[in-house]
Amino acid sequence: MDTVDQKLSSKQASDEVGEEGWRFLLGTLRASVPVGSLGQGVEVAARAVAACGDDADGHLRVDVRPERVVLTLQSLVQAAVTRRDTDLAQRLSAVVREAGLRTEPELGTAAARSAPAVRSVQMLEIGIDALDIPAIRPFWKAVLGYTDEAESTGPSDPLVDPVGQGPAIWFQQMDQPRPQRNRIHFDLCVPHDEAQHRIDAALAAGGRLVSATRAPAFWVLADGEGNEICVTTWQGRDDNDTP
Repeated sequence: MDTVDQKLSSKQASDEVGEEGWRFLLGTLRASVPVGSLGQGVEVAARAVAACGDDADGHLRVDVRPERVVLTLQSLVQAAVTRRDTDLAQRLSAVVREAGLRTEPELGTAAARSAPAVRSVQMLEIGIDALDIPAIRPFWKAVLGYTDEAESTGPSDPLVDPVGQGPAIWFQQMDQPRPQRNRIHFDLCVPHDEAQHRIDAALAAGGRLVSATRAPAFWVLADGEGNEICVTTWQGRDDNDTP
C-alpha cells in the first residue's frame, strides 16, 4: 500500500491538522467554513472539489448551508483517515484562506456559542444494546435502508447511511437482560476541546453526570428521567489504534 493511503491513528490525524481548524471525529476529519450566503457556500464547495482533484470523489464530502460549509475528509474505501486525507486538509485550508475565509471547528466565544446556528462540528451515533446482535442487526439495516460500513468484517459491525444523512448505528453486546434501563442511547462525538463545554451546558440544563470513569474517551450523561447520552472524543483511547 502506498504510504499516503496508510491509516493514521486518532492522535496522528488530530495533531497533523488541528492547528488548521480541523477536528478528528469518528474516523473523519471535519472543519467548518463560515460563509455569508448560499452562493458563497457553493463557491467554497467548488474550490474544495477543484483543490482535491481526482481525490475528491473518494475522500471529500461537502455540506453547504447559507451560513457555513462543512468539509469532511475520509478515505471512503477504508472508512478511515489516511495521510492523503491530512494532506488534502492542508490543501483545502490554504484554498479557503486564499478566498479570505477560514477552516475552523467553530468553537467561538461564549456569545457565539449561544447563537442557534453556531456550534462545533460533531457526529451523532445511535448505540443499541443487544443480547444477540447478529439476530437484530438485519432488522435495523432493512428498516433504515442502511448498509455495511466500508471494510466491514462481521455481523456485529456498525451500519451507516449510504447517503450520509442519518447517524451511524452501532451495537453493544449485553450479557444479560436489563429491563429497567434504556437500551438505545445516543453517542455524540465532539471535538476534544469542545467536550467540557458541552457537558457543562448539559448539566446546567438539568442533566446529570452518570459516569466519568472512561473520560476523556466518553462521559455518560442523563436527562431528568434517566435517558442517557454519551459525549465522546478520540482522546483517552489507544493512540496506536487506527480509527
